[in-house]
Formats: sequence, structure tokens, C-alpha cells
Amino acid sequence: MDYLFLSNTILFQGTSPEEVKAMLGCLQAEQKTYQKGEMIYRMGDAVPAMGLVLSGSVSIENDDIWGNKSILDTATTGQVFAETYACVPTEPMMVSVVASEKTEVLFLNVGRILQVCSNNCSHHGKIIRNLLSVSARKNLNLSRRIFHTSAKSIRGRLLSYLSYQAMKNGSREFYIPFSRQQLADYLSVDRSALSNELSKMQKDGLLKAERNHFILLKTMDDEI
Repeated sequence: MDYLFLSNTILFQGTSPEEVKAMLGCLQAEQKTYQKGEMIYRMGDAVPAMGLVLSGSVSIENDDIWGNKSILDTATTGQVFAETYACVPTEPMMVSVVASEKTEVLFLNVGRILQVCSNNCSHHGKIIRNLLSVSARKNLNLSRRIFHTSAKSIRGRLLSYLSYQAMKNGSREFYIPFSRQQLADYLSVDRSALSNELSKMQKDGLLKAERNHFILLKTMDDEI
């Protein structure tokens, strides 16, 4: 286990590698490996532990009864998932967690985080504060997705999402963390319609796009 890496993740921020090593035993840590497309948690599951991505990435998905898929979020190396459900283990999941590629996950018992540690660990308070920060960030991400999907047109949704990515990266040239299908799912639109709209936007001189690489060519605000 790379304790130095873990000490630099948002969940263990402010702790030393030695403290992380001590905490993993307290938190009943368990490491598992998943292949691309493998289900980690399924909608309806009761979640006993949160996951921290050691390598690879996962997607948080919602599938309705007709088979329509919507990607709500992703978790990449160093990020966590299912922490909210793990805090309320009797609440069944409304989403599924799927490995987007070969992925290693470290599962942690959230109940042991929320309870007062019998060993009086000095670092226990740090991880509680970090967990609260993680939850706050997740709420912001969910609010951001609602904002991106509020536009009625596909172009409007793309403009909102790509404008945010440019601002986030501090550049008009950037990579997004989604494949074309994942982007369509995230924005709740049909993939073919999304691809057609991107082609139109390139013809209109708004951007250049190749897979998940984008270059914005003119002020997006002019088009919103």
C-alpha cells in the first residue's frame, strides 16, 4: 500500500503516511480490483463501505426502467465514491457504480469514521473534517451538472459544459474526463444527436474536437 499517496488524497489530507497506515486498520480497509465495465455497487444495494480509487476510474450512473443511462459523476484516482450512502447504510443506492477501466478500490468502513475512536486517535478528527469537505464538493458537482443540463438545446448544454471546462483548466484547449458516449450520458442527450451538434459547432467555427480533446475558437458566451 502506498501510504504517501493516500496521505495526499482529499480524504486523508493533513495526515502523515504513518498516521494513514495506523488508520487503515481502524477503518477495516479492504482493497479490491475491478475490470472495465464491472459493477462495483448496483442500484438498490445497501452500501457497507465507501470506496477510494487507488488507480483507474469509476462512473456513477443512473439507469431508468426503460434502460436509459445517465452519468451523474465520475471518481478518478485519489477520489472517493458512495460515501453518502455508506453514512446511511440502511438507505438503498439510487445509482450504480461501474469501473470505467481496470480499477483498484480501497473500501473503508464509514461507521468507524463517524464513531468516536476507542483508540483516541489524534488524527480521527482530521478525517471527519475531510469527509465533510468531500461531501460538500460532491454537492457542488451535482449542482453543476443540474446547471449544465438546464438548457433545452443540446448546443446550450455543450456550451455550458465546455465553457466551465475552459474556465476550470484556465485554457481554451483542454481534455474532458468523458468519452463521447459518457458526455452524452452526462448531459442527458442522445449520442448521435450530440455528435451531430458537435460537427455543426465545428463548422460554425466555435471549436475543434477530437475524441475528448477540445479547443474553443471563439467566445462561447456569445453563443449562449
